[in-house]
Amino acid sequence: MLNWIILGIGDIAIRRVIPGIQAEPRSRLFGLVTSDAAKAAPYNTRTWRTLDEALADSAVQKEVDAIYVGTPVFLHAPQTMQSFRAGKHVLCEKPMAMNEREARMMLQAADQSGKTFGVAYYRRSYPKVQRAKELIAAGAIGQPVVAELTNHMWFDGTGSRSWLVDPAKAGGGPLFDIASHRIDVLNFLFGQPLRVTGQLSNAVHHYEVEDNATVMIEYPGGVRGVVDVRWHSKVGRDECRIRGTEGEIEMSPLNGPGLIHPGGYENLPAHANLHYPMIENFVDAVEGKAPLLASGASSYWTDWVTERAKTKS
Repeated sequence: MLNWIILGIGDIAIRRVIPGIQAEPRSRLFGLVTSDAAKAAPYNTRTWRTLDEALADSAVQKEVDAIYVGTPVFLHAPQTMQSFRAGKHVLCEKPMAMNEREARMMLQAADQSGKTFGVAYYRRSYPKVQRAKELIAAGAIGQPVVAELTNHMWFDGTGSRSWLVDPAKAGGGPLFDIASHRIDVLNFLFGQPLRVTGQLSNAVHHYEVEDNATVMIEYPGGVRGVVDVRWHSKVGRDECRIRGTEGEIEMSPLNGPGLIHPGGYENLPAHANLHYPMIENFVDAVEGKAPLLASGASSYWTDWVTERAKTKS
């Protein structure tokens, strides 16, 4: 049985991560770290106000195996490294870190601890994304040459997620928040990125982070990936298509079940709880039964891309 601590009770933790841990038969919710006692009350479990307080608890030292780090991005690196030093496995929310330097430090801490390090890029576990990878490898579209992913929405920077427009807490705007998922999908499909260029600006909203970003990534074999994300569109878009020399794969919307390829249409819905397969895979990895789909090592390359997109814009 894997005993878990949840660090930070935000929307994703409440809707997906805690239910996922409660549903995973080899996992148990051991406790919660939050400064908001009201958020913890419904779970009727141990609570601590800070990670320091939790890790000082003798019960945590003896019984807790894994920590889910679900705090704002600026806390990911210090809290992940602190958890590794305490001898715990870590599943960290995305993006992994504020910058590439922090990401390298997190990898080093994981290596030194010998513990499992996962990052919450859960779209790698989508059946349609797994199937697309198979089709590309089988030559279904010939040589892949370009992949296009967009995610457009409206976010004015207010509400419970207002911290996302504070660069000191979030690192960046839609580049960090929603482009990171799509960059990771490209890395999953095409391997280690080679070169990056980016354009970031504030076209509509004038908060401190960008309200749009366009990233172009070069991959081995001549594949070019383009990711365009916007927080200033009242027309929602979630597009994903991969074009090759002999055909294309259409997965729009990326979060939907449909996949169209030269062989026809496939209906491949994701799990009802999008985080559950990721949690299941993490437990498998801890038990030595399967490699991590989204490891710290693979997720580092998303931070590598976002840093270059920011500096080369």
